[in-house]
Amino acid sequence: MDVRRRPIKPTTTTGELLKPSKPSDTVPPSVYLTNGLFFTIFFSVMYFLLHRWREKIRNSVPLHVLTLSDLAAVLSLIASVVYLVGFFGIEFLQSIFRPSPDSWEIENDNINITMDEPMIKPCAHAFMDNNNNNKPSTIDEDDQEIVNLVVTGSLPSYALESKLGDCKRAAAIRREALERITGKSLSGLPLEGFDYDSILGQCCEMPVGYVQIPVGIAGPLLLNGAEFSVPMATTEGCLVASTNRGCKAIYVSGGATCVLLKDGMTRAPVVRFGTVKRAAELKHFLEDPLNFDTLAVVFNKSSRFGRLQSVKCAIAGKNLYVRFCCSTGDAMGMNMVSKGVQNVLDFLHSDFPDMDVMGISGNYCSDKKPAAINWIEGRGKSVVCEAVIKEEVVQKVLKTTVAALVELNMLKNLTGSAMAGALGGFNAHASNIVSAVYLATGQDPAQNVESSHCITMMEAVNDGRDLHISVTMPSIEVGTVGGGTQLASQSACLNLLSVKGASKDEPGSNARVLATIVAGSVLAGELSLMSAISAGQLVKSHMKYNRSTRDMSKLT
Repeated sequence: MDVRRRPIKPTTTTGELLKPSKPSDTVPPSVYLTNGLFFTIFFSVMYFLLHRWREKIRNSVPLHVLTLSDLAAVLSLIASVVYLVGFFGIEFLQSIFRPSPDSWEIENDNINITMDEPMIKPCAHAFMDNNNNNKPSTIDEDDQEIVNLVVTGSLPSYALESKLGDCKRAAAIRREALERITGKSLSGLPLEGFDYDSILGQCCEMPVGYVQIPVGIAGPLLLNGAEFSVPMATTEGCLVASTNRGCKAIYVSGGATCVLLKDGMTRAPVVRFGTVKRAAELKHFLEDPLNFDTLAVVFNKSSRFGRLQSVKCAIAGKNLYVRFCCSTGDAMGMNMVSKGVQNVLDFLHSDFPDMDVMGISGNYCSDKKPAAINWIEGRGKSVVCEAVIKEEVVQKVLKTTVAALVELNMLKNLTGSAMAGALGGFNAHASNIVSAVYLATGQDPAQNVESSHCITMMEAVNDGRDLHISVTMPSIEVGTVGGGTQLASQSACLNLLSVKGASKDEPGSNARVLATIVAGSVLAGELSLMSAISAGQLVKSHMKYNRSTRDMSKLT
């Protein structure tokens, strides 16, 4: 049987197409009008009663004291509930006893499968992949039938984990089905050796394997008196070697110092009013210091670690953008701050019932996009890192001079970036190091956009002999719990840095240390790359470390 050409459809034992009936299939049009009437009565009465009870609470009137209109409203509510439950309850009960499409028993060409069964019966015929030179499939014979169902569309690929209860098995079946559907081989994409259970429902959906990214170590990085071996996941040659050279220059010069200026994640919903005046009233209410404690109590209910720090508003016509900033412990904190924001919006509806929430995020946050507000106000961890590199180190390790570095930094990182209209990009290659450390430690790689905001400064000190270098990074967004930080490889890299998981002694300290490590690594990378450019070594180094000498024509 060629399941790729002939879709499998559920049939009865006589061969007729099996179609489950629904009560709505036989409902006359007049019933839809009746349903609409009772829905209207239900919601109207609910609104009326809630409004009346709110007035009674404000006026200290007992709730059980009912007027004639209250009694009529209660009776109407009961009648509408009885009708709606009676009508829609029939279809609900039938849906319990009626088999769903996923549990149909399919009989066709010796196939007899029930998807609700924990074990799938083996396929009667071995499947040969005609799109790969008739090469036998590597999937187990027991799972061939499920692959057939995915290929024909009878079983959604996204439902494999929930149906099978085995994440690795689901990934293997999905991978085989994908190869058959596309006719393309995934032989270079590894499947074995990964814990697919660890990503279910939190890191990646519908996996078919995992991508291998080599991890190199730069260091030791001497930062604030402690030594760190920095893991960097990258496919770019020279990057780890260059950062390692910068770490060496910092180490032999006495180390770097890093200072955390601010720690707060942001989320900015956008709400709309009927008039500009109402939008301005809410802006004044939110920014009034007298109301902050009340807002903080409401906001902080969402988490043990989330603590509201500030509220900043901006108006565009009738639209109000509210930027909430809060501490998030050792988590990066996007979900944490979003829950707190939702609490505040629900609270505000009582005094601003005409407020229309257009979106929990209005891009005034601003997440995963270059934005001046992150450059100016900061987001996540705001960090400054500095080091003084001795003259002999600049000459012997970095192969250049202090004067040449200072001049190049002014012309390239400052003037050149200004000429290009850069936004937060007054640096040589901060995003290179940020991305590599993020991938190695399980951070959100898309947040490299704002996390790489950096201005690199260089100045001759000690009568022009030594080099003072600093990087200012206002929006490093990192966490040591949640997301990809819990995966085995990324967890190992965090453990290498001694910042794995949440700090029990001082909540938030692990994430703050990780942010300083990111900034210190950027400092090392900036120092080394600028030295290579100054000494004319950039092209030579890349030709040596970033060019493969393998004969690719001989590889199969």
